[in-house]
Amino acid sequence: MRALFLTIGFTMLLTQVARSQEVLNVWPDGAIPNAIAGVQIDEKSDPGSDGIMRISNVSVPTLTAYLPPKDKANGVAVMICPGGGYSILASGHEGVDIAKWFNEIGVTAFVLKYRLPDPKLMTNQQEVPLLDAMQGMKLIRQNAAKYNIDPNKLGVMGFSAGGHLASTLSTHYHRGTAASEQAKPNFSILMYPVITFGEKAHTGSRDKLLGKLNTSPDMIAYFSNELQVSDKTPPTFLVHSEDDKAVPVENSINYYLACLKNGVPVEMHLYPKGGHGYGLRTAKFGSLATWPEVCKAWLMALTMPRQN
Repeated sequence: MRALFLTIGFTMLLTQVARSQEVLNVWPDGAIPNAIAGVQIDEKSDPGSDGIMRISNVSVPTLTAYLPPKDKANGVAVMICPGGGYSILASGHEGVDIAKWFNEIGVTAFVLKYRLPDPKLMTNQQEVPLLDAMQGMKLIRQNAAKYNIDPNKLGVMGFSAGGHLASTLSTHYHRGTAASEQAKPNFSILMYPVITFGEKAHTGSRDKLLGKLNTSPDMIAYFSNELQVSDKTPPTFLVHSEDDKAVPVENSINYYLACLKNGVPVEMHLYPKGGHGYGLRTAKFGSLATWPEVCKAWLMALTMPRQN
């Protein structure tokens, strides 16, 4: 009998793990927009000696679902965009680890493996990450009932260049030929984000997204998201370190000021130490270690306000 209970328990555990890591293709087979037909490339995953998983050569974008325990699930969901300078995806500490943290607080999480700009694989490369992010949001929202989430409590989170993608989604979802209200995040969480392609730009992210020969003033302004904030931009939470040498803290500050100017609810936390690319690895950076709890408090107040 004890063996039977152990077998049942193990089976249930395996079922939960399998459900927690369901992988969805963002686009139907053969219908990936801007993809150059007939081009073959092998996706690469490199764990690295520093413990950072790096994914490159992404040609088939996916969403990986991480589901909280049923007794914790609160109907809130977030799509996570890992960083990596639009060159790689740091999918471990800025993807999987974050998704598991969200599950602990009852939030359903989806890690987006978006295509990285590459003229050998795609046309109009500057459009491609945003197209994947928009389709990812629509796909999650269309399957809200399946995942037991509230389609009006679906947000986006991005780290570094993934923060640029998340802020682009937040400010451009209603623009262009692919515009769709179904792609709108209900909130955005931006972690040490690339925001501007102007004076304080992370030039590596800018050059990878636009291409070094495609940096006209109009294009730079279009993807400088502090210039694209409007009253349609969703409520935003920002985290940045003042000693960030890769992405200057002014990226977050200027986005914060743009939100204030346009009446967008916004909260920003700046920390004296932390550098760049830390995710949840904050133990040696003093007060920076508090960002997850502060973020949780903001998110719960936004999505699950207490009734008086």
